[in-house]
Amino acid sequence: MELVEESPFRFRIDRRDPMRVPGVVFASRALLPDVGSDRSLEQVANVATLPGIVGASYAMPDVHWGYGFPIGGVAATDVAAGGVVSPGGVGFDISCGVRLLATDLDRADLPRLRDALMDGLDAAVPRGMGRGAVWHLADPAELDAVLRGGSRYAVERGHGVPRDLDRCEDFGAVADADPAQVSERAVQRGQGQVGSLGSGNHFLEVQAVDAVHDEPVAAAFGLRAGQVVVMIHCGSRGLGHQICTDHVRAMEQTMPRHGIEVPDRQLACAPVDSAQGRAYLGAMAAAANYARANRQLLTSAARRVFRRVAGSGLDLVYDISHNLAKIETHGVDGVDRRLCVHRKGATRALPPGHPDLPADLRAAGQPVLIPGSMGTASYVLTGVAGAPAFASTCHGAGRVRSRSQAMKTVRGQELRRELEARGIAVRGASWRGLAEETPEAYKDVTAVVDVAEGAGLCRRVARLVPLGVVKG
Repeated sequence: MELVEESPFRFRIDRRDPMRVPGVVFASRALLPDVGSDRSLEQVANVATLPGIVGASYAMPDVHWGYGFPIGGVAATDVAAGGVVSPGGVGFDISCGVRLLATDLDRADLPRLRDALMDGLDAAVPRGMGRGAVWHLADPAELDAVLRGGSRYAVERGHGVPRDLDRCEDFGAVADADPAQVSERAVQRGQGQVGSLGSGNHFLEVQAVDAVHDEPVAAAFGLRAGQVVVMIHCGSRGLGHQICTDHVRAMEQTMPRHGIEVPDRQLACAPVDSAQGRAYLGAMAAAANYARANRQLLTSAARRVFRRVAGSGLDLVYDISHNLAKIETHGVDGVDRRLCVHRKGATRALPPGHPDLPADLRAAGQPVLIPGSMGTASYVLTGVAGAPAFASTCHGAGRVRSRSQAMKTVRGQELRRELEARGIAVRGASWRGLAEETPEAYKDVTAVVDVAEGAGLCRRVARLVPLGVVKG
């Protein structure tokens, strides 16, 4: 894959048949994928063949191989010009995202509270591959209400406060959710998992604000140096996975009807305005609402622990997804167009003044939450005016080793001892799960953020460091 370096942080893949637009990779030379072991740049070029795509097929600095789209891929299609929606451009964990909560505790308070807090969170947060959740929905009508109402329904049922909704993307729920497009199998998988972390790279982490890079914006977000915060990273569990599986299969069957050919079957797609496109978007919105409710329930569980152990509340800074397709209006060639913006392993980053932001954040811009790998720093960023890639940025560190490769480098017990020696308390669901998420399996998150900021995608606000982690 030949790359043209346009600037220190931007590389171009020139258009060639059947590409409709070029590819653009935001990276440094050190962060470029290894073409011998990672075919994500080939996926960037494949995405550029989608009907209706505009601008470019973009890759964030944490890009790596994914299903159809690379993880860290962004693509927008023009709805009026036959633009398509592709489940591979969202991923299996629909609306997987990050939630950050601020306490009134200082880092100096943690030594006397840490073990009790971590033990309490360990007991209160269901996780792992199996069933188990904070909220057991015995009545199918309740799950339907979750799929339609997301965090709003959870708050209505007493699992939060109204302010939580102001600080959540889409104010707690995606509109146009259609539970009728969610299969019975997906419903069965989601029935017993609302309020659970799952496995893999999902976590609940107690952190400290280690550095503030923009004090006015940090203050608007509710953050200060030395403050204890809580970060939650999880998504739509088995329900979202099944929705992706179901709709990829359905779109594979309908593509010939629309005259669509793609270079990779994992890019199965349908026009946004087609019956199949609308069906997927309705199911995807339902899964997104499930994910919002999931993080809201985990917030409620964490709040009970912090209140009991530390006498502290947890105020929501923001909740943002990084696996979603959204209908948005953006300027393309000087004309506002209605676009379907796919962000897979990429985070929306609205600039200051954007009308979709709550009033108290409008002057600062949208909080962008970038988790690091286990035991490393995380970042809070904000959007910037005039950014490329449809107001999108990175979503994390980006994996460079598979889970099986990671397990060959360290044992879970050894990793826990190493982290504990650095003052990071670890509560894991399994030794294998810990080993799979060793920091060596990921890119350097600081280098990723450096590139994202250098490329004009975002601006850093604060750096967070881990004090304790509950791992899925």
